[in-house]
Amino acid sequence: MDVADLSGVPDWLPEHLRADGIEELYPPQAEAVEAGVTEGQNLVAAIPTASGKTLIAELAMLSSVARGGKALYIVPLRALASEKQSDFEEFEQYGLDVGVSTGNYESEGGWLADKDIVVATSEKVDSLVRNDAPWIEDLTCVVTDEVHLVDDGQRGPTLEVTLAKLRRLNPDLQTVALSATIGNAGALATWLDAELVDSDWRPIDLQKGVHYGQALHLEDGSQQRLSVRNNEKPTAAIVRDTLTDEVDEDGTVVEEGGSTLVFVNSRRNAEAAAGRLASTVRPHLSGEERERLADVAEEIRDVSDTETSDDLADAVADGAAFHHAGLSRGHRELVEDAFRDRLVKVVCATPTLAAGVNTPSRRVVVRDWRRYDGSAGGMAPLSVLEVHQMMGRAGRPGMDPYGEAVLIANSHDEVDELFERYVWADPEPVRSKLAAEPALRTHILATVASGFARSRSGLLEFLEQTLYASQTDESGRLERVVDDVLTYLQRNGFLEIEGGELDATSLGHTVSRLYLDPMSAAEIVDGLRDWERRGGRSAAAAGDEAEPPTESGFTTASDLAEEAEAAADADPDDISALGLYHLVSRTPDMYQLYLRSGEREDYEMELFEREAELLGPTPSEYEEGRFEDWLSALKTARLLEDWATEVDESTITDRYGVGPGDIRGKVETAQWLLGAAESLASEVGLDAARAVSEARIRVEHGVREELVDLAGVRGVGRKRARRLFEAGIDDRAALRDAEKSVVLAALRGRRKTAENVLENAGHRNPSMEGVEPAPDVSVDVDDGDDRGGGDESETADDQSSLGDF
Repeated sequence: MDVADLSGVPDWLPEHLRADGIEELYPPQAEAVEAGVTEGQNLVAAIPTASGKTLIAELAMLSSVARGGKALYIVPLRALASEKQSDFEEFEQYGLDVGVSTGNYESEGGWLADKDIVVATSEKVDSLVRNDAPWIEDLTCVVTDEVHLVDDGQRGPTLEVTLAKLRRLNPDLQTVALSATIGNAGALATWLDAELVDSDWRPIDLQKGVHYGQALHLEDGSQQRLSVRNNEKPTAAIVRDTLTDEVDEDGTVVEEGGSTLVFVNSRRNAEAAAGRLASTVRPHLSGEERERLADVAEEIRDVSDTETSDDLADAVADGAAFHHAGLSRGHRELVEDAFRDRLVKVVCATPTLAAGVNTPSRRVVVRDWRRYDGSAGGMAPLSVLEVHQMMGRAGRPGMDPYGEAVLIANSHDEVDELFERYVWADPEPVRSKLAAEPALRTHILATVASGFARSRSGLLEFLEQTLYASQTDESGRLERVVDDVLTYLQRNGFLEIEGGELDATSLGHTVSRLYLDPMSAAEIVDGLRDWERRGGRSAAAAGDEAEPPTESGFTTASDLAEEAEAAADADPDDISALGLYHLVSRTPDMYQLYLRSGEREDYEMELFEREAELLGPTPSEYEEGRFEDWLSALKTARLLEDWATEVDESTITDRYGVGPGDIRGKVETAQWLLGAAESLASEVGLDAARAVSEARIRVEHGVREELVDLAGVRGVGRKRARRLFEAGIDDRAALRDAEKSVVLAALRGRRKTAENVLENAGHRNPSMEGVEPAPDVSVDVDDGDDRGGGDESETADDQSSLGDF
């Protein structure tokens, strides 16, 4: 279909597409137009990566905006939100306004009301609905990318419920769902009342195969010689072969070498593989590439002063890299950009990259097709859907003449197994995970609090609009789980139930607005109340005064109200920061650090020494599961405490076996949960908000108590605050009136930095013109980096939490 034949789109779009080199639509795109995507028709598009899903989304959104509407693009990851925002901002030259929102889950996003296209994560959209964002009802088109993630146990229920709510709020809403891998695309189309475009067409050829011995066995039955040299691993041989230029008999280069993306099953394996493959890549680099890679490596070292950062920089200098969730966002972005620019020739990644940003490569190698699965008690095969998602990263139009996706076999029998299991197999059907109690606990409260259902029957009627209801054949299961959840929410004071009518309490509304799991809220309130009830002592210190927990394990809101007067002698300033960090670390909303081999005894001793600081009764060591979780939460809390007492980042990564990204993830989650704890303390009349606020600010900036006020000045951060403090400037007021020469000396003579800091502090004349550093100011803070200690390099505003990868 010629772009000139497009109907329903803005007049400027055909010419814009031509300017981008698009004269004709790809077949799947043409099918989408014929199915009515530019006329407001619902659509499910299940087409391979690089086959034009983004243009289908743009056609739907731009035609909707052209009719006077407003469009929403839902992504699963923050990194994808930034990428798509950049893509869509090219339309601003035609008068459209694009906005992106991925964090601050307590906001109703009023500033987005004037945007024509909004890009957001599913969690953010869910929070906007909960907080009654008025512009949500103005939506005329919603596009959801990577819709197969409704199958994910963590994110899936949120995406599913959010789509159901948006469609209920806007009965005429156009819904467009995109994915490269759906085993049952027809079922999703039925659920969304949508037309289906299900195609395996790709603009360039993708060959899948298995490498074994000295050959690459391809799905069409052919074989290519791909020799493995002495002492060479198969992965290295494939990378070397990919990098090697193809030449004809005359020695003329027919095809230049390409890049390789290697998927492995753990962070440690990703780092080790990248280190080994650097020696394979190094001989293939030109002098100019080495110089540019050296610059990238220096940028990577600047992101954080850790061993992980140094290891990554060393690998990148030789044209290789690793990529996993333990890296900071700055690390990941530098690696992704260098790989897209074909400077980095090979990236070794955990599967997080498969569903992430646009990172094409000539070849994809799935080295590890098994990974550890705790529920299986050992190594288990990856799903077909996940492996196909990885394979889809091979080959991109305009960048590669073809793509190859390769699995590695260790025996003849395994060659056959891999062809049967993955190469020739169809992805598994996508199945809703909504009926799990943890997911329903959160979404039922939100559904009632936001007015989508005001009775048990109304709640069940709403849930009938979900994918789960359209898939289940298990009569009565959803109803049983709903009743269990309603009982829990009522018992803990989040809901009132009378005669089948449901009403969220004030506490319930607060919990929904804060975007908390109700169990997290109950744990936080119970822990704070336990401290106050015992006059500022922990349950362990209070001894026989401690009361047993309720049957549900949590103090209910009504119990809290009855006990309010008993806390008159509690001093909230006595609450230990560690106790608060432990409290939020044991909630379902925080991924705890697990105990490594040999650590249990160490943390049992830590618990014995510091139990009096913890909030709530410690489980008996005979309660194996709960006690283990308590210790894991203590380890997580100790990491947060180290960060908040200015322990060096490299020391923390070594001490806890984590990466810089893990520290940032835990810190951001703790900030959010402690902020929620402040609101909950006020909601139920607990006098602990000041102590919680201080603990939150300390962990946010990574500072001791004396630096809390200084670190709160924009642009200061943990290490600049320490320098200023050592120079005699101990709070914001002192900074506002400080001698400029002293400030300049404390900030290592960096004039622009000093001007910004003074301006943010409210100094009457922040200009550093003509100012020289005070000669008598000596600051003994060895940090290497003068960007505020690296703590301002990432200012992400959502509640990231990290799992196994």
